[in-house]
Amino acid sequence: MSVFVCGSLHYDVVVDAPHLPRLDETVAGHAVSYVTGGKGGNQAAASARMGVETAFAGRIGDDASGEVLIKGLMEAGVDTTRVQRAPGASGMSVAIVEPNGGYGAVIVSAANLDIDPSRVDVPESARVAVLQNEIPEAVNLAVALKARNQGAAVVLNAAPARPMGPDLLEAIDLLVVNRVEAADLLSISEAALDPIEGAAALSALGPRSVIVTLGGDGLVLYDAGEAIHHPGHKVDVVSTHGAGDAFLGALAAAHASGSKLPEAARFGQAAAALHVSTAAADRAAITRGNVETFLAQADIR
Repeated sequence: MSVFVCGSLHYDVVVDAPHLPRLDETVAGHAVSYVTGGKGGNQAAASARMGVETAFAGRIGDDASGEVLIKGLMEAGVDTTRVQRAPGASGMSVAIVEPNGGYGAVIVSAANLDIDPSRVDVPESARVAVLQNEIPEAVNLAVALKARNQGAAVVLNAAPARPMGPDLLEAIDLLVVNRVEAADLLSISEAALDPIEGAAALSALGPRSVIVTLGGDGLVLYDAGEAIHHPGHKVDVVSTHGAGDAFLGALAAAHASGSKLPEAARFGQAAAALHVSTAAADRAAITRGNVETFLAQADIR
């Protein structure tokens, strides 16, 4: 019973600032931190912290950032033996966080674009395989097919949103997007998106199930032909940075442990609520027990 993640690794520079800069504006920030990131790495770490055996495949360069990225995964309890190494730069990102918790980010993919899918083997124990759009579609498709051939459920977090071929869409068991990504994939404006109708429309493209996350408003799960709105939790937000990855990792861990999608989604929501309401320095200490305790006493919107 394990989770397998194939995806991106970025060394993140996170800056606190009064607001995101406008075009040509220089903003004076007041704090900076350096953290291991990338959607793939974050989701793998989040899964491992929920007490589930988690393996990761990706690619780093031969720079100092790459060593930091590997160390961060190992400290979270992730199996890194499938991480590829090559000369050049590792991926990185810069994120700007506003006082209200909102943020913007820029990523430089670097080594993440050169993952060799022929060298990626899916563990036989994997119950859930997790992918994201920060790596090439050809890699996602190759790994998705390998995972499905071994009986693992394939979860694709289509972030950032981009056009995807029918072969990949049909190889997905669960597609997870936020409302902006859902609108982009459906070629409509965010204002025109009805999350329930949107989830059903996305499933018609190939994925068996779809989750559209709605931030503090919860999420919509389309599964077995039915769309259900799961309300969000009432928490005091410190920062939303990384909330989607916390949700994905916890959902994958719960699903791999035997929970059906609705229960796994609720578990992921609780993990994300704890994530956004906890100081960044303390988030690595959030455990499965913390999430279960939160669920038992959670106040939902």
